[in-house]
Amino acid sequence: VQLQASGGGLVQAGRSVRLSCAASGSVSSINSIGWYRQAPGKQRELVAALTSGGHTNYADSVKGRFTISRDVAKNTVYLQMNSLKPEDTAVYYCYAKRFVMSNRVDYWGQGTLVTVSS
Repeated sequence: VQLQASGGGLVQAGRSVRLSCAASGSVSSINSIGWYRQAPGKQRELVAALTSGGHTNYADSVKGRFTISRDVAKNTVYLQMNSLKPEDTAVYYCYAKRFVMSNRVDYWGQGTLVTVSS
């Protein structure tokens, strides 16, 4: 599985940004796909995830502001980020998880920087 992330950039607080993650390769076997982020000096944390069954999971800090969705035809997952806050500033990483013979395998895209100015 290959993941290509895009979007991000510099945005003012309160504004919106949409990230995209295009998946290729063995996409039909992906169990879960979503986004992590890592702010300077902090650990990487899960932001939002979408399972193959359509279930979503969000970090408490982004609930009600961020929405993860997918376009199956394009093999692309989106993260719509609204009402951005300076604390949302981080490098955002697209990730995917699949199981190969019962072994979990994680895939990561390149990070994309989101900077929210106050």
